[in-house]
Amino acid sequence: AGHLRVEWAAAEMPVVAALRERFAADRSLEGLRIGACLHVTSETANLLECLRTGGATIALCASNPLSTQDEVAAYLSAQEDIAVYAVRGEDTETYYEHLRRVLEHEPQVVLDDGADLISTLHTERAELAGEVIGGCEETTTGVVRLRSMERDGVLKFPVVAVNEAKSKQYFDNRYGTGQSTIDGILRATNRLLAGRCFVVCGYGFCGRGLALRAHGMGAHVVVCEVDPLKALEAVMEGYRVLPLAQAAEEGDFFVTVTGDVSVIREEHLRVMKDGAVLANSGHFNVEIDLPALEAMAVSRREVRSHVTEYRLADGRRTYLIAQGRLVNLAAGEGHPAAVMDMSFAIQALSVAYLAREGSRLAPAVYPVQPELDAEVARLKLEALGVEIDTLTAEQADYLRSWQQGT
Repeated sequence: AGHLRVEWAAAEMPVVAALRERFAADRSLEGLRIGACLHVTSETANLLECLRTGGATIALCASNPLSTQDEVAAYLSAQEDIAVYAVRGEDTETYYEHLRRVLEHEPQVVLDDGADLISTLHTERAELAGEVIGGCEETTTGVVRLRSMERDGVLKFPVVAVNEAKSKQYFDNRYGTGQSTIDGILRATNRLLAGRCFVVCGYGFCGRGLALRAHGMGAHVVVCEVDPLKALEAVMEGYRVLPLAQAAEEGDFFVTVTGDVSVIREEHLRVMKDGAVLANSGHFNVEIDLPALEAMAVSRREVRSHVTEYRLADGRRTYLIAQGRLVNLAAGEGHPAAVMDMSFAIQALSVAYLAREGSRLAPAVYPVQPELDAEVARLKLEALGVEIDTLTAEQADYLRSWQQGT
């Protein structure tokens, strides 16, 4: 079953397939030990097989307790040069034990999704840091944590902020998160979005995609933001922008996608409608104040798969999807393979870049090389059969010059 899922995803990942052929020919990752903390999905499997084809050996654990596709974990564990430590629904103790098992492989390159593997390496296995050439981080949450480590002077090796590549933000974060979050909510609830008030907390690239998709389903979208520029952008896009204290009274669906803690708090929960649905599409389950919700509830029960009903003292019911964990992977299948194709191509190219250059880089958080972004976009267009123009010599000269004016 895992093999079939991986094969199905591969059909939508032509860029990763092209890189796999390149790595098979040049063996540029020969002997490289990779430690990965990623969502164990069919798309991730295609990335790992690409890296293995280049000569790498890989140890993998899950980056979220509810995102593992067990059949994919089983498929990967049967492959040579890939060790897998992941099971769907693992508790917190098991989650961290799996992180430690990956570190026992003494990785030279670390692929992370949320920075748990990198932070655990720094706090529990600091002696390994000297062997690490570099790392990659593919989430907003993880990049924030790593920049904090850099600022505090504790980051011990270079890390590429894959999350900030344009080929990830524009497509994975926006279109992938938008579609897969809606998919997770609909699978869990089977509720109609048309005509309902859909509150999006956070208007970064993920929030933009989510608002766009919810609007396309006929929902009345309200955006809540703390950044004035992003809030203004949401206004110009035609959405209502309200403080969450006001939106809490109107919303039928609430989705947090900020990367921050305690976005939906007790004061918001106290004024929500009976039947309000809460979901989170950020990496960690801290965006909804779950302890406050637990404390307010007089009873709780599982009413559907992935849906918990909290009944409050006044009789109102609040529905939480997937324990407040990332709804697109916990209640759905995650991003479509076609967008993960670009994100994982950036991952693969960044690994190759670190294998070449990592030993010469100082410990810091680095952007993705612009030429890698452009290469991924070019390969994707080629796979789609789309041709674009090129600059003429005259146009290129004009863009390099400053003498010509009005």
